[in-house]
Amino acid sequence: MALWRKLLIGSLGGAAFIVALAAGLDHADRAYPPPVDVADIVSKEVLDRDGRLLRAFATPDGLWRLKTTAADVDPQFLRMLVAYEDRRFHEHAGVDPLALLRAAGQFVTNGRIVSGASTLSMQVARLIEPRENRSMLAKLRQMARAIQLERRLSKAEILDLYLTLAPYGGNLEGVRAASLAWFGKEPKRLSVAEAALLVALPQLPEKRRPDRHRASAEKARERVLTRMAVSEVIGEGEAERASAEAVPDRRRQLPAYAAHLSELALRKDARATEHRTTLDRTVQDGLETVAREAAERLGPKVSIAMVMADARTGDILGEVGSADYFDGGRAGWIDMTRIRRSPGSALKPFIYGLAFEEGLVAQETIVEDRPADFSGYRPRNFDMTYQGDVSVRKALQLSLNVPAVRLLEAVGPTRLMVRFRRAEVHPELPPGETPGLAIGLGGVGITLRDLTQLYAALANRGMPVRLGDGIVRDAAVITGDPLLDPVAVWHVSDALSGVTPPAGSRRLGIAYKTGTSYGYRDAWSVGYDGRHVLGVWVGRADNGAVPGLTGYGAAAPILFEAFARSGLAITALPQAPAGAVRIAQSELPASLRRFSTTASGLVATTAREPAPEIVYPPEGAHVELGATTGAAISPLVLKLQGGRAPFRWLANGKVLPDASRRRTTQWMPEGAGFSTLTVIDAAGRAASVRVFIE
Repeated sequence: MALWRKLLIGSLGGAAFIVALAAGLDHADRAYPPPVDVADIVSKEVLDRDGRLLRAFATPDGLWRLKTTAADVDPQFLRMLVAYEDRRFHEHAGVDPLALLRAAGQFVTNGRIVSGASTLSMQVARLIEPRENRSMLAKLRQMARAIQLERRLSKAEILDLYLTLAPYGGNLEGVRAASLAWFGKEPKRLSVAEAALLVALPQLPEKRRPDRHRASAEKARERVLTRMAVSEVIGEGEAERASAEAVPDRRRQLPAYAAHLSELALRKDARATEHRTTLDRTVQDGLETVAREAAERLGPKVSIAMVMADARTGDILGEVGSADYFDGGRAGWIDMTRIRRSPGSALKPFIYGLAFEEGLVAQETIVEDRPADFSGYRPRNFDMTYQGDVSVRKALQLSLNVPAVRLLEAVGPTRLMVRFRRAEVHPELPPGETPGLAIGLGGVGITLRDLTQLYAALANRGMPVRLGDGIVRDAAVITGDPLLDPVAVWHVSDALSGVTPPAGSRRLGIAYKTGTSYGYRDAWSVGYDGRHVLGVWVGRADNGAVPGLTGYGAAAPILFEAFARSGLAITALPQAPAGAVRIAQSELPASLRRFSTTASGLVATTAREPAPEIVYPPEGAHVELGATTGAAISPLVLKLQGGRAPFRWLANGKVLPDASRRRTTQWMPEGAGFSTLTVIDAAGRAASVRVFIE
């Protein structure tokens, strides 16, 4: 009894000394706890639209220390923590005299330290102001600091500091960082075994690290579970089940999504500790996984970029700047969503859309796919073959070059560029050049973000949408005129939704288009459903050629896989608006059955009487007139049937002298090669043939 009386007197005397020390420190150091700049002590976090962690950045001193509050943590863990570390946390004023008395008694009885008397407040004081040694004076100072903490902070604030600063091995500090590193999840819902391990680790974080000292970690967790069962914080059955659960044997990487966008967020506001984005982590995870796997298949220097957006709001839901940010061989640090490249055929749908809007063609209108000369510009198809007469729908689906250029010549390259500006997209022309027919086949520079923004208008029934930057919610529908009218958009989408999926991909109910730039440098694919739009670019960051790289072969499979693994349900494409219908070719008005151009553009026809028809020379004929033998060139006889006189003939767009009422005339070719012969009758109806002069 005398021993305990002495211990009690000593404890009371020690407590009085600690209070006096606290008062002295309080007077000398009124700012304690010292003012802390939160931006410097916690990791900066980039979050998705729902607050889920996308990426964290280590603190300046290299620590993973995520800001944590009691609301971020499983309540069961909090109960276990307080019960194990500081049962009277909510009653004492920083120092627990009963715990001091118990610890002293155990020391005297056993001759060694059996249990400590550190309260959570004392531990927070040590974490804020680490002591250099473990002397009695340092311990007393820590107690005094704990009393100061209690005077200035609430119990909740002290607990939040512990949850943020407690060490968990290596450079991990705080419960959130530990839970993500050891269990791969936020600490909001921990199992009993996981909670027990997180309670045990901070006492000896290095000696109990599960990845290095698994046995020690298991013993420490077992002690926590046993005490929790005795204290009836958990049931005995729960403790037994938790003991059977394996301790993690490796440290996981913290979430590391959206590298390029995360860096952009930090550059925009370097002081902020949290950066909200419009990304969806599920979408981002799916896109990054697809990009990484596809890059491995395509080769060591090939990179991939993707942009996925909500076509109604413009919010970026997923963005991949490269296949692997840290892959130097792919120049992964370059954000390829913002680099201008040639889009190849990816702009063709807008040419067709403008032609639909102006009533120049219908989907089943016949258009020629044959070698053509447009004032010296001679486009050729990608495979160097020609289909002859094809429907406009098939020409778009097959991405034929000559039909697209024919339509672009009719609608005008400048008008197409004006339409792009309606969507706040400004493709870059080569220096000193004006819009020409080459823009239809990729003769401009455009970024993946801008190309996706153009297609977002197609998914949004023609109304252009400004894509956000992924950080600030500045996306919006662009006011003003539509990019294309809804009927034209429906015709384009109807045709593109019928394009055959790439080999190995299942049909998803999306409309999509591909593009391949000159020299196999860039492969593109952009697709959309009734709500979302996804753009894909494949190529080398150094603009090097990749033999065999095509939009259909490389980018389209990624597009379909990314759509499927994005986690987003496919939204049906919009139904046809009023006035939109696909009419069979035989039922089209005569003026829309065949598209042909003359010097004055498209020529209308009527169905009252037979339209003119060139019967000689026939379409595609090779006519030998001595042009390649050196002999004098003979005139070519031209014959027609039908039509209403007088007739006007054109050769390669040049009007031949004098209109004639005769159905036979002659033309003197200027030399060898392909030529287009056109006749127009008095009713404005036209017919054309292509022949080769030898």
